[in-house]
Amino acid sequence: MLAQRLFSVVWPAFLVASILEMVVFALVDPSELQGLGWPFELSRSGFYSVSFFFFWIVTLASSGLTALLDQAPEDGEHGSQAGSH
Repeated sequence: MLAQRLFSVVWPAFLVASILEMVVFALVDPSELQGLGWPFELSRSGFYSVSFFFFWIVTLASSGLTALLDQAPEDGEHGSQAGSH
């Protein structure tokens, strides 16, 4: 069950990070960023790798938070028992 829950968080995050990386790959040229004052020296593949992992971490956090908030409360938690006021 835990493996399935983990997979249901990691896989959508990977897919969304991949789509975002495709957009960055299509629209951003890392060599142009250095002309704009980009303070880091990265190769093109290094830039795209860092941006992919950044996107994956952000979307993983989003998917994980969604999964956490989607959990049903355990029995006896948050006290909504029938008949008690």
